[in-house]
Amino acid sequence: MKNYLKFLAVLLFVSCGNDKTVAPKMAEVDQSTLAKHIERLASDEFLGRKPFTEGEVKTVNYLKDEFEKLGVSPGNGDSYFQEVPMVEITGTPSEKMVISGKEGSFNLDVLKDFVATTSKMTTDVSLDNSQLVFAGYGIVAPEYDWNDYEGIDWKGKTAVVLINDPGFQSGDSTLFKGNEMTYYGRWTYKYEEAARQGAKGLIIIHDTEPASYGWNVVESGWSGSKLIIESDQPLLDVESWISGPSAELLFDASVMKGEDYKTLARSKVFKPIPLDLEVSVAIQNKIKKDVSKNVIGLIPGTDLKDEVIIYSAHWDHFGVGKAIDGDSIYNGAVDNASGTAGLLALAEAFKKTDTTRRSIAFIAVTGEEQGLLGSAFYAENPIFNPKKTVANINIDALSSPGKMKDLTITGFGQSEMDEYAEAAALEQERYIIPDPDAEKGYFFRSDHFNFAKIGIPALYASGSHEGFDMSIEEIKKMKADYLTHIYHQPSDEYNPETTELSGVQFDLQLFYNVGLRLANEDYFPKWYGGSEFKAARK
Repeated sequence: MKNYLKFLAVLLFVSCGNDKTVAPKMAEVDQSTLAKHIERLASDEFLGRKPFTEGEVKTVNYLKDEFEKLGVSPGNGDSYFQEVPMVEITGTPSEKMVISGKEGSFNLDVLKDFVATTSKMTTDVSLDNSQLVFAGYGIVAPEYDWNDYEGIDWKGKTAVVLINDPGFQSGDSTLFKGNEMTYYGRWTYKYEEAARQGAKGLIIIHDTEPASYGWNVVESGWSGSKLIIESDQPLLDVESWISGPSAELLFDASVMKGEDYKTLARSKVFKPIPLDLEVSVAIQNKIKKDVSKNVIGLIPGTDLKDEVIIYSAHWDHFGVGKAIDGDSIYNGAVDNASGTAGLLALAEAFKKTDTTRRSIAFIAVTGEEQGLLGSAFYAENPIFNPKKTVANINIDALSSPGKMKDLTITGFGQSEMDEYAEAAALEQERYIIPDPDAEKGYFFRSDHFNFAKIGIPALYASGSHEGFDMSIEEIKKMKADYLTHIYHQPSDEYNPETTELSGVQFDLQLFYNVGLRLANEDYFPKWYGGSEFKAARK
């Protein structure tokens, strides 16, 4: 099919095994609309768009009002909102984390050396002289014959684990997925697995390269309040990170002094190692139950209106937090006012389009920054039948210095959505590539992941590798600067004088073209044979 699509790339609306495909009038995604909405959503007026705050009220009402102005219908019956019950836990950890052993003890300082949170809805949690055990990468993966927890009774103990998974920088493409991160490498999985094993706490060792972000991101993202969705799954008392230098202090004080713990953890015969150390830390919590909102707009189709294409983007960011250089509002212009504004610009374009056979839904989800909570809730409580949901196109943190030659697909090789994207890219004289930073696990770090988990083929892509007017090296430098100085910082702001949006508009136009094609045929894109999500679709 790929060669067929390449051959007929100039005909964007080629048939995929059906004779009902039509080519309606196309519209252009308006760059000025995009700029207007980014500037507004990323303004201080919206207070960083954190759920459960005045910023949420302003944001969700703004989106509702804008959908209404466009003539986009409510997406949840007669409402634009899907209520998402969540719990806000504002935890205050002790100033020190105490590591003690036979040779004495030392302290780690909160934020500087460690962060500690909990998902337990109790006012006080603590680790009191909890035994520390090094558990490698904290992974149980039967398909890889891997169990980092085997042979230990974990009750009352705290596991110490590495971020990412054993394949990262191993040089062995057969070890897990080589340099490409699996879900086992994500911090969310590591907390989940440690709780399933019966541990009391988990400490993740931060390392910038395998984590793909610096300690500053951990410091800002794991301090203050956090949001969770109530669950009957097992939970840890304490979820923690420690900095790399703090980890070195810990191992130097342990029975593993002088050993290369990273190499040991990568061994296929690794077994957990008690460190002959104990940890103590406490957290006092304020607990608030409230309801956040997903915002949903719908453009109904004609003869196939029960079949739906979903565009998604998260509207939330970090609100008002720790001041950096005198600025405490985390405006989130790139992450993700860009995607939220993109939904409105796409809705505007589809309203200018001739009617589509299938329906088009626009879902602005809450709580992405807290662990993909809004999309997880939607996946468990879908408004549109997943079996009749054709595909998801997710938009998160679009930023480029201009139009890009590439379309980088995160999760390339999962589904036929790659082929739809390739046809649209060729129409723009672009090429597609797999994510060159697959080791960073971006496929598991945005809302498309929750749509994929219930079997809906998802496209998550952007131009991010090579510009028409900028080199690969120049783009790489700009991306590094963004991750170091802007990502999840108050400096993620919109400046109409300096922000370049032509590349963002170019990507959104491609997403529009893909959605328009899907909306006017009766074919359902399929997962490829090796995808772990194929079974869910069936």
